[in-house]
This record gives sequence, C-alpha cells and structure tokens, in this order.
Amino acid sequence: MPDARVSPRERLVLTAIIELYIATGEPVASQTVARSFADREGLSSATVRNVMATLGEAGMLEQPHTSAGRIPTAAAFRYYVEQITQPGTQLGRTAAGAPPVGSVTQGASVPDASNRGVSNLVSSQLSEARRGQIEDSFTGVASSHEYLERTSHVLALISSGLGVALASSTAGQVLEHIHFSRLSVGRVLAVLVTQAGAVQDRVLTLDRDLAHVELETAARYLNENFRGWPIERIRSEVARRVDVEREAYRQMLASVEELCRKGALAGGETGPAIFVDGMANLITAELDRERLRQMLVALEAKQRLVELLTAYVDGRQQEVRVVVGLDDTSPAMQDLVLIGAPARLGGANLGTVAVIAPTRIQYQEMIQAVRYIARLSERILEVPTTD
Repeated sequence: MPDARVSPRERLVLTAIIELYIATGEPVASQTVARSFADREGLSSATVRNVMATLGEAGMLEQPHTSAGRIPTAAAFRYYVEQITQPGTQLGRTAAGAPPVGSVTQGASVPDASNRGVSNLVSSQLSEARRGQIEDSFTGVASSHEYLERTSHVLALISSGLGVALASSTAGQVLEHIHFSRLSVGRVLAVLVTQAGAVQDRVLTLDRDLAHVELETAARYLNENFRGWPIERIRSEVARRVDVEREAYRQMLASVEELCRKGALAGGETGPAIFVDGMANLITAELDRERLRQMLVALEAKQRLVELLTAYVDGRQQEVRVVVGLDDTSPAMQDLVLIGAPARLGGANLGTVAVIAPTRIQYQEMIQAVRYIARLSERILEVPTTD
C-alpha cells in the first residue's frame, strides 16, 4: 500500500495495531483499538473495523483465525519502519496511551526498491538507563576482537533476539605493525595493527614450536619489509620470497611462512570472524516446531549469516539498515527482521554489528541501540600511535 493511498486515519489505526501486537504478541481486536482512541471523534469500534478491513484488503493485516483479531503482515512492518525513519514523520499517539512514536528530525529514509530496507536513520537518543547499560557492558574491552564478541552478547541481551557481529575482511587494510608472543608449546598470540588503527588479535596453533627469538625475528622481518603494504598481498609475497630466497634465508623465512600460513595475516580463504549470541532467544512458542527447526538450521550456518550481513549492510556507509522479512535468504526466516550497521575505527571498516529478531521487535529502541553500539567502537578502542 503506497504512502499516498494511506489516509491519516488508516495510518493511525495501523500504527496502533502494530504497537499493540509488538507489546502483547496477540491478535488485535477492533474493540481494543477503539478503546485506545476513546478521546478521538469518529473512531468507534465500527469505524475501526471498516479501516481494518481496508488494511486487510491492502495486504497490511491478516486474520489467523475466523474469530480472532488481526496481526500485521511483513508489508505492514516494512511500512511502519519506513514511516518512523522518515524525516518529520509523526505517527500519532500509540494505542497504549504512550507518548507519540516520534519524528525523525534529520537524515532521510531511503526505501530499498529491490527489497525491503530503509537506511540513513538519524533518530532520538537512547534513554540514559539504556546507554548506561550498554557502556557498562563494554567495560574492559581493549581490542576489536573483544569489541565484536561483546557486541553480539549485548545485542542479544537487549533485543531478546540474535546478536551478530561480523569482522571485516583484511581487504583494503594496510599493515602498520605486527607482534608475536609465545603462549605455550606450539601456541602463539599474534597482534596485528593496521594503519587505520584497528587492532586484531588471534591465537595461532602451529605445526612446530617457535622460540621467542624466532618470533622476534619474524615480526621484525614483516614490520621492516611490509609496513604500509595491503595485508592481503603480504602472504603471497612471503610465499614468493620463500621460493626465491630459500637458501639465503631458509630458517628465518620458514618461521615467517609458518606464522602467516596459520593465520597471523588472516584473510582470503580463511574468511572473516563472526560472533553470534542469543540463539536460544528465538526458541519461542510462537513458531511451530518444523518452522523453528528450519529457521535455526538457516541461522546456524555461519556462512549464511556472513552472506546476509554482507548483502544488506554497506561498510562504506555509516547508516543503520533495516530489512523486514528475510525469506530471500531462507523461507523459514520470513518472520525475522535484520537491523544492522557498520562499525568503524580510524576511518576504516571494523565490521558489522546487527540484531536478527522476530518482527515483533521494539523497532525504534533497537535501531537506536544498534546505531549507538556501532559508533561506540570509535570511543572505546584506542587508536595506537607510532614512535
């Protein structure tokens, strides 16, 4: 139903139904909507029923049972999201008597013509209590790995959905410095710093043990020879030099090759790291067992999640992206919504943070929370300086 064809009265009733359904999870009856608008003339129960019938014919509402009330369709949720993210939009008083849904005073809502998204949200701030909860949850975080891992947990906690954080690939990143620390026999901590200031750390399990002096020599070789190089090019260049200079630097280059091969400069075929938390939140009584099983199978395939976030969230843009209905990815995910945004550090793309949840999510708060956490990366991660 295009916006031009939705009357103010229909918009008001549809908003009330959506927000009542989000709050209760139950089909909404016309009497319930009419009672919430008792102070408005012309919104009797009969009038509301007629409006609901019109919205049903337009594909915005459906009736699960003959005697039941109505529930919003995916199209209704998409329309609702487009409305709350449009500049200057005022949807009116909620059905529960709460303050107005709110208006967006900056930015622009950009409907996705090819699918179902809106982006470029600039909305009101989170409550002080929610901001405090989020910031307390990130206490002690000191690396990009910790930030992304913690993000998936925090978003799962506050959304009652699935929290997902996807690290960016090394494509386009430039080496500033790398350091190796021996943890135990065959185990090494690699700390990689990019020129954009991103810090990536990972534990490597090696096929052979390397002594402390070998690790220092390998790090010095990489830092002296490849500082300022794109990371995805370093591994192939090291392999090339091993062949060319094998005799002259055989032992030293063998150590470097082993560290690179095991992921010190991870990228390419190893794929980006992804953190997922809150799968149990999606196990609800609202889904029949077979649909739930199919949905969980789709979500547990982490490569599917990587593809989903990569397709819908543009790391080059500082925007919140909302996609209602993920059935293009899997039919079992038709009742899910994705809210995601890129996290940045020092001008570079650090990764993507997102919530995947049922369409009954509290849209405005979750959009704001995802946006807030995505921007938090710049503040909580220190950008290293070089001497």
